[in-house]
Amino acid sequence: MTFDPVASLAHRKRRHIDVCLTEPVDYQTVTTGFERYRLPYNALTQTDLEAIDLGTEFLGRRLRAPVLIGAMTGGAELSGIINRNLAAAAQQLGLGMMLGSQRVMIDDTAAGVSFDVREAAPDVLLIGNIGMAQLNRAAVPGLTGALGRVGADALAVHTNPLQEAMQHNGDTDFSGSLGRLREVIGEIGCPVMVKEVGHGFGAAAAAELAGFPIAAVDVAGAGGTSWARIEQYVRYGEVRYPALAEWGIPTAQALCEVHRALPAMPLVASGGIRTGMDAAKALAMGATVVAVARPLLAPAIESVAAVVDWLQDFLYELLVCLHGCGAADLAELRRHGVVEID
Repeated sequence: MTFDPVASLAHRKRRHIDVCLTEPVDYQTVTTGFERYRLPYNALTQTDLEAIDLGTEFLGRRLRAPVLIGAMTGGAELSGIINRNLAAAAQQLGLGMMLGSQRVMIDDTAAGVSFDVREAAPDVLLIGNIGMAQLNRAAVPGLTGALGRVGADALAVHTNPLQEAMQHNGDTDFSGSLGRLREVIGEIGCPVMVKEVGHGFGAAAAAELAGFPIAAVDVAGAGGTSWARIEQYVRYGEVRYPALAEWGIPTAQALCEVHRALPAMPLVASGGIRTGMDAAKALAMGATVVAVARPLLAPAIESVAAVVDWLQDFLYELLVCLHGCGAADLAELRRHGVVEID
C-alpha cells in the first residue's frame, strides 16, 4: 500500500482529539506554578462589579475580555464542527481565536473546510497557525494563501521540538529555523507571534527572540496539557517515556522569564489556564491576554451554547477577581500585581 502523507496527517489530527477526550493528557507531576502566587485581596475595594472593564487591545484588535480560544485542531471532519462552534462562541463573547496548525490545509486544500470559520465569526480576532519546522521561503505562498482563505488577522508560528520528537516521522530538524523565521517574517503580510505548544518558553528562548520583528509571544507553559504525552498515546498507545511527558517550563515561570527578558513584548499566557483566578494571576504578572484550549474541546463537540457557558463562568470569576482586589480594569490589576508565597 502506498503511503499517503495527507491521509496520515488527517488521521493523526483525529487521533489527537480522541486521545484528549479519553486519556489523562495533563501533566501528572508538574503544575503551572500559579499556586505559588496570591492575588491580593482588598476588603475595602471601591469597585462596582458591574462596571469593571475587561476590554483590551491585542494584535491591533479590540477584545471585550483578555481571552483567546487557544489552538486546538483542524484537518479532520470533526475538527470543522469544533472550530465553528468555538468561533461562534468567540463572536458572541467578543474574544479572540487561534486556529490549529494549518499545515494540513497547505498540503490538502480540501482540508481547508475544517478551518472555515469566518461565516460564524466575522468580527473576531482570528489567528492562523503554522509550525516553525515547516516555515521557509518556499512555504510562504501556500501559507499566505491559507491565511487568506480563512481570513486570518495574524499568524502564530509554533515551535514544538519535544512534541515533534515524540511523533512518528515528526519534523525533528530545527537547525536554522530562527534564520528562516527572520527571513520570511516580513513576507507573511500580517502580524506574527511565536508560541510553544505547552512545554514552555523560558529565558533562553526569549533571549533568542530579542530584536525579532514579532508582534507577541505565547509562553505556552507546562502544567496543563502535555503534547509529549498526547503524541506518545497516539504513537504507542501508552506513555513509553514518562520523564519526557513531564518535561517543560511551568507557565508561571515561563511568563516571568519572558516578561523579564522582553518587557515590552505583548504576551499570551497559556498552558493550564483553567480558572478565572489563573487568568487574573497571569494578567497581574504581565500577560496581555490568556488562552484556553483543552477545557473547551468537549463543549465544542457538544454545541456553541456549551462553549459559551464554560467561558461565561470563566469570565465571571475573572471579573470577581478584579473586583475583590480593587481593580476597575486590567491596567489597575497589573499595578496591584501578585504576592509570592514563601
